Amino acid sequence: MYMTDQEKPEEVVVEKEELAEEEIEAKEPEVVEDSQENEEENPEQEDFKAKFYYLAAEMDNMKKRFDREKDNLIKYGNEKILNGLIEVVDNFDRTVDALANDEDEKVKNIVSGIEMVRKQFLDVLKNNGLEKVESLGETFDPNFHEAMAQQPAEGKEDQEIIQVFQHGYKLNGRLLRAAKVVIAKND
Repeated sequence: MYMTDQEKPEEVVVEKEELAEEEIEAKEPEVVEDSQENEEENPEQEDFKAKFYYLAAEMDNMKKRFDREKDNLIKYGNEKILNGLIEVVDNFDRTVDALANDEDEKVKNIVSGIEMVRKQFLDVLKNNGLEKVESLGETFDPNFHEAMAQQPAEGKEDQEIIQVFQHGYKLNGRLLRAAKVVIAKND
């Protein structure tokens, strides 16, 4: 009852073919069962999808928020240093005002040199987003002006700015320092 070598491979091949057909038949019902399980897991998948979309929207919002914050840091990041430099501009203005009426030729040359440096300094500040708040002759606006006093003034409208104690400045459209002014008061 021994088989020859030639007969054994045929039987093995047949057995492998039979096993392959049985596995295919066995897998087909599993596929059907998987599709039934997918239908049962749909609420879980929907929950997962909802969470995924929520997290994707949150990430998008966070990216936009970070971009806005980065833009603000770039626009207003030098606010502190510019605030200090405004004080230097004020000192230039006081120096020019104090020396402007002197008749000495040397002093006039010094004043003109100081004015040139002041102008150059203001140009650099302007290139970095700093601009002066125009006040003299304008109507008082509490968003940009700080009233130091009210004085009666003939020929001026009520709430018109008649004197500027300290100039105001804006940095990229945002108020950095309010102008200190005197306004007209008509009774």
